[in-house]
Amino acid sequence: MRSLLFASGASALVLASCAPMDTPSATAMATGPVTDCPLRDAPFSIGSPLYDVLLNPAAKAVMEKHLPEGAMAKMPPIFTRSEVPSFATILDLRAVTGMAGMDAAKMAALDAELRTLPVSADDQAKRCARYDNDVPTFSLEKGKPALLVFEKINGFKDTPSVDAAHAAMEAMAARKGWSIVFTQSGGAFNAKTLGQFDAVLWNNISGDVLTLGQRAAFQDYLAKGGGYVGLHGSAGDPTYFWDWYPDTLIGARFAGHPSKPQFQETRVIVNGEHVLAEGLPTEWRMTDEWYAFKTNPKASGATVLLSLDESLYNHQGYFGEDLSMGGDHPIAWTKCIGKGRMFYSAIGHMPETYTHPINARVMENGMDWALNKKNACPG
Repeated sequence: MRSLLFASGASALVLASCAPMDTPSATAMATGPVTDCPLRDAPFSIGSPLYDVLLNPAAKAVMEKHLPEGAMAKMPPIFTRSEVPSFATILDLRAVTGMAGMDAAKMAALDAELRTLPVSADDQAKRCARYDNDVPTFSLEKGKPALLVFEKINGFKDTPSVDAAHAAMEAMAARKGWSIVFTQSGGAFNAKTLGQFDAVLWNNISGDVLTLGQRAAFQDYLAKGGGYVGLHGSAGDPTYFWDWYPDTLIGARFAGHPSKPQFQETRVIVNGEHVLAEGLPTEWRMTDEWYAFKTNPKASGATVLLSLDESLYNHQGYFGEDLSMGGDHPIAWTKCIGKGRMFYSAIGHMPETYTHPINARVMENGMDWALNKKNACPG
């Protein structure tokens, strides 16, 4: 969905406003400007988010001076958008220089000059502006499993898939008898609010969305027995600025997806021994945008539920790179995070995947498992 090679298909991408909009059962109280955002005080460098460089005229000028002439003009508009959601929040300058073909010496010179620039109070405020402190309050139905669906997106927003997942979760909650609420407020990630929920679902989240305090609250929530479910784009950013999220929680970093063509049919293989395999066939065929990962999540302790048959589709990425994973290609898995439960499925770019009867059962099984604290992880 959002490998660095999106340039050829940028016009097809859909961006939408990401202003906080909570469900009718929620109200959000603003508690003032954010001051503990990640990278607030970090020096400008080639490790900076492109977004932060674009917001500072001096840093932008230094970048443009070192990049090959016309490089910025050739970038698709979503790469240089200066309002969130923006692809610029999920690219660091190192990735941009790589795309521009800069050699190591030129990258080092750019990095050195950027680091001479002061980080002003205005820079700090602009870096923190895409985060929020808005603490929502919810009206939850007592005696029912409680699910918080999180939908704050600062990076790439594919509105059709987000909306389809949202509708699928509403329908599933009604069918299963869950108490479900939706929020775009990062301020929901505090101990008191999270303590009301059995699980949190990240609906195609892209971009860094939690402050340092909110990150800590989320990690503590999981360690003590909360549940997490991530759908598709929630593990699909090319660059992360919170290592714990891709490396520990998800357990694998996004490598890319095929582009020739983007959507292909393959065989999805079910691990019949997995606790979430109930009601699933041994395999089925399905069309979607198939993510590849830089490492196998098994290496991080994950137990794979679904894998792909790599022999049935073309793995070529936008740069012509081979995105196969050596024949062992996980696409959905679970793992324990302390006493917490994590389920992730990379299926879900095409809106129709959320109503596909077999994939809907996959999501339902994953949600049931994440919501049920009796499915204890050892901690």
